Amino acid sequence: MGSSKLSGPIPDQRNLFYMTHKKIIIAGSGRIGSALGLILRELNPEPLDLFIGDADAGIARATADWITGGSSAKGSVEPFTMHTESPDKPMERLMKEADIILDCLPGSAAPQVAQLALDHDLHYANLTEHIQETKAIQLMAKNAGKGFVLQSGLAPGFVNVLANHLYREFSALTGQKKVDYIGMKVGALTPHSHAPHFYGFTWSSIGVATEYVKPAEVIRDYEKTTKDALSERRWLILDGISYSEDLTSGGAADLPDAFEGIAENLDYKTLRYPGHYRFIEGLLAKVTNTSDKANELHRLMVEQIPFVDDDMVIIYACVRGKDKSGKMLLKEKYYKIEPVSIGEKKLSAIQATTAASLAEVSAMLLTDQYHGVIGQSQLDPEAFLNGNFTSRIYRWDIV
Repeated sequence: MGSSKLSGPIPDQRNLFYMTHKKIIIAGSGRIGSALGLILRELNPEPLDLFIGDADAGIARATADWITGGSSAKGSVEPFTMHTESPDKPMERLMKEADIILDCLPGSAAPQVAQLALDHDLHYANLTEHIQETKAIQLMAKNAGKGFVLQSGLAPGFVNVLANHLYREFSALTGQKKVDYIGMKVGALTPHSHAPHFYGFTWSSIGVATEYVKPAEVIRDYEKTTKDALSERRWLILDGISYSEDLTSGGAADLPDAFEGIAENLDYKTLRYPGHYRFIEGLLAKVTNTSDKANELHRLMVEQIPFVDDDMVIIYACVRGKDKSGKMLLKEKYYKIEPVSIGEKKLSAIQATTAASLAEVSAMLLTDQYHGVIGQSQLDPEAFLNGNFTSRIYRWDIV
């Protein structure tokens, strides 16, 4: 599979948030943290100073060197050793200088990193799909003077803002506030798959296992509720290709709260190739440690499922309902994102889509227009979807 190549500013952009002379801490220098640093440095038209943190100083240094290698972009990229529980003096100095923390660490660390942002009066955004950690941050940061945008990756993240945009379009078109269904569906997939698993890991393997066993928040009959993961399997055909969709945890973000009483049904489902979920059910039948199902499922999965570099991301969102005459209407949007080259460096589809969404949120936060905890339903969807970073990675048609 090839990759699309990005370079230089794209023309005729409106309502863009450009960051000027900002100092940005990236917590975590793994695949998403490194992609985020590259996207911020190369696609923002003004220089930025980036601080790349990791518990392993060598990894942070290697990531900083990778971001700057072969680049003519201005602005510094400095590695530092990340201490989430007890920052040392060098890290404290960085926190005093910075404007925002972008959290790319595992979701279990999110409350600790959010507390650092609170303590130093910094904007904060993260990626986690973990529901309990998200609720903990919502409680601690509800009165924050700076903006805290949670679950700002692909799913949760981009797909939720997209669904909110489609709802606004549907409501404006029909004059109706209530709808039958809001659906969000994303699959991080390989272009080829093999029996018996019909899958390859393209992102966090423990993240995949976790979303398969934790409950999903949904709306049914206009009321927010929870459903077991993998309990509502359906077929979906996109661009002529059949996928299997099923409930998984975390991907709905705050939309079940925002659309309770408005949408009769709302859910987030993960897309997989046919046969994959049947394989997972077989593994789940072997799980005996019910107190730690995610880690045991993870162990069984990595024994059989390969890690794959080549990937693609499938995104679909829809809003279905009736107009005032009773005619059923559907608003929908579909994407297929392949790997992206920025300069001489190649990002996988999951890296590019996840990091671009977080980069766009950071640009919005640094306008200082947002304060306290902000859910995906509260972001301006038109500004987000048309932004400098999302419009270039997702190829959104400017509205």
